[in-house]
Amino acid sequence: QLQLVESGGGLAQSGGSLRLSCTVSGFDSEYYAIAWFRQAPGKEREGVSCISSRGSTVTYADSVKGRFTISRDNAKNTVHLQLNSLQPEDTAVYYCAGRGRVCTAVAGAYGSWGQGTQVTVSS
Repeated sequence: QLQLVESGGGLAQSGGSLRLSCTVSGFDSEYYAIAWFRQAPGKEREGVSCISSRGSTVTYADSVKGRFTISRDNAKNTVHLQLNSLQPEDTAVYYCAGRGRVCTAVAGAYGSWGQGTQVTVSS
C-alpha cells in the first residue's frame, strides 16, 4: 500500500512562500506519478501540479503557473511543491496523491492520498 504524508503547510502573507513536502512510503516512489491537489472550503478539489514517476513530465494548473514549482527526489522518496508569490486565493488544504507512472488531473484516478496540510495566506 502506497502511503503519503504531507508536511510544510502553515500561514504565509500575500507574496510570501512556503514549501510543501510529500513523503512516500510502502513502495519506491520512482514507480509513481505524484500530484498535488487542493481544496478550499466550499469548493471542489482541484489539481495543482503533477510530476511523472521519473520527473520527465510536470504539469501545472493555469492558476499557479509561474508561481509554484514541483520537484522530486526519488532517492529520498520525496516530492516537493514550492509555493511562491502566494495569494489569498491559494488558501486551501493541500493533498498529495499517487498513481501509476503518468500524470492526470483527474482526482478519481489516484488511489493513494495523504491526509492533507493546511496552507493559509493572509492579505
